[in-house]
Amino acid sequence: MPTVDLDGRAFCVEVDGPVDGAPVLLLSGLGMQLTRWSPRFVDLVAARGLRVVRMDNRDAGLSWGPDVPPPPIGPLVEARREGRIPEVPYRLEEMADDAAGVLAALGIDEAHVAGASMGGMIGQLLAVRHPERVMSLVSIMSTTGADGLPGPTEAAQAVLNARRPDPLTERAAFLDVAVAHARILGSPGFPTPDAVLRARMEADLDRAFRADGVARQYAAIIGSGPRDTRLAGLSLPAMAIHGADDPLIPPEGGRATAEAIPGAELLEIHGMGHDLLEALEEMVADAIARTAARAG
Repeated sequence: MPTVDLDGRAFCVEVDGPVDGAPVLLLSGLGMQLTRWSPRFVDLVAARGLRVVRMDNRDAGLSWGPDVPPPPIGPLVEARREGRIPEVPYRLEEMADDAAGVLAALGIDEAHVAGASMGGMIGQLLAVRHPERVMSLVSIMSTTGADGLPGPTEAAQAVLNARRPDPLTERAAFLDVAVAHARILGSPGFPTPDAVLRARMEADLDRAFRADGVARQYAAIIGSGPRDTRLAGLSLPAMAIHGADDPLIPPEGGRATAEAIPGAELLEIHGMGHDLLEALEEMVADAIARTAARAG
């Protein structure tokens, strides 16, 4: 896979679709690699005339990550409860700057942007910090991070906090746990067979395993302030897509995102949890293309 260099930091990218299509940048969620945007989904978006750019975020997949230990999560959470923004190795703002740098390195002046979960947060900040580069924004199963929004269910929070087996020494046990966690976070209205989930987890594991990177990304989310007031200053076509049955980021997060961005649309999907599965890919590809078309 090709890489781009940002001041000595290598970021892995993939570009697919028509060479004359308007570019759309897909941003992945916490610990997720660019391959989580499936080849089928990439083809669906490309078939709508868009040139698809995927990247591994810092600390994920084959991209650069800082050589610093991840901070303990407990004190970060406590700081936020007390209304403080804690110190962390990096913040979502820097990840948004990474995305802007990747676009520039690829010679892309402006792009449509779609991000899932943490990728939606990064996309929001990309539009805020680099408005000249973002033609439209689709925020998928994400949130503004505003105070007062409901948090994860107890089961979903347990998934975030769980200690997992070491895949290097306990591969089968690691995959068993990963499938069980995916089932907790997944879509009750669109159940995915365990064999499909396991194959996806195995592909992720074989490509890259970055446990410390996941922890640093999680710290970046906790250590970044609310975005609602900053989103209010955006002027671009936007849409929030959210599952009505999302246990990790409840649907209030998607509703708040649509309310924060002037003129944004909301697509709330009943039966959808915190995943983008094959049964919903066509619907989401249509939504991205429709939002892009609003930008002219």
